[in-house]
Amino acid sequence: MSEQKLLTPGDLLDNEGNLTEAGYAYGLVKKYDRNAIKVNAMRIKEWDYYYVGNDEYGLAFTIADNGYMSLVSASFMDFNNKTFVTDSEMKAFTFGKLGLPSSSAEGDVTYSSNRVDMSFCHKDGGRVLTCEFKRWGKKEQNFKATAILTDEPRDSMVIATPFNKPRHFYYNQKINCMTASADFCIDGEEKHIDGCAVLDWGRGVWTYKNTWYWSSLNTTVGKHKVGFNLGYGFGDTSNATENMIFFDGIATKVDEVVFNIPVDENGKDNFLEKWTIVSNDGKINLTFEPILDRADKINAIVLATDQHQVFGKFYGDLVVDETVKVTLCGKVGFAEKVFNKW
Repeated sequence: MSEQKLLTPGDLLDNEGNLTEAGYAYGLVKKYDRNAIKVNAMRIKEWDYYYVGNDEYGLAFTIADNGYMSLVSASFMDFNNKTFVTDSEMKAFTFGKLGLPSSSAEGDVTYSSNRVDMSFCHKDGGRVLTCEFKRWGKKEQNFKATAILTDEPRDSMVIATPFNKPRHFYYNQKINCMTASADFCIDGEEKHIDGCAVLDWGRGVWTYKNTWYWSSLNTTVGKHKVGFNLGYGFGDTSNATENMIFFDGIATKVDEVVFNIPVDENGKDNFLEKWTIVSNDGKINLTFEPILDRADKINAIVLATDQHQVFGKFYGDLVVDETVKVTLCGKVGFAEKVFNKW
């Protein structure tokens, strides 16, 4: 097992713009300050990503400011029909003008244009997500959604990881298993979700070329809220991984995991075949049966992305402790592999 180091309270960055320490925590113990970053603003990446879903539908919302461009995105996944719609609006050279807050615990995120209005706001001890997207998707439909998130758990996943380059780092929080109630409308057809939600809150300075793996589950098993955050590829994780199981709001640390993605006869990933995800400490032993691949690929020579966010059903065991083991029998979550040149 690798050595896992807990973060201590204090500033995230030192006077040179490097991490004061690397490790993990169960909350935002480090203070993020965009002004303490010592690189060109082109390299700074900041985003808030929310996923709201159950075993029938899923919604995803992103507001991101990646220095040289912003990205605002809304997605809808229909797991019964194995379909999805994603649309985005991008603007060039925003350099932090979207004003994403320095903490997930306070500060609202809003975006408005002629085509898209989106907001992530704190209200009455919870969070309210709103989105109105005109001419959304290939069919140019009108999409509108409101999601109310409550019951934020005691523990969340937090990591501070460096890259193998000075002044490059990733500070990330995943808040799993919030209670979610969402109403949304697609061209007059109204739908509803009672389920769970996760926030992916990311701030950092990334290297130009990288590949990451991430998997998230947020659900209920019997009377218990159960979820996990699993992944790797987010910088140098020798001091801490981001792997945790969540059981009724309490986190159990997991060491290292591996995503076993099938490959075809040409050696290429076959994302819609059955995966396995396992950990070296025996706490994670999962089979993942894909439903749909929310894929997106852009190759603009200097900038490129190849994203595969695969939604599917999880089967297998999560070992919380010596007395608690959770068996999953087809709960819907996602696992992804993303390559970026950015």
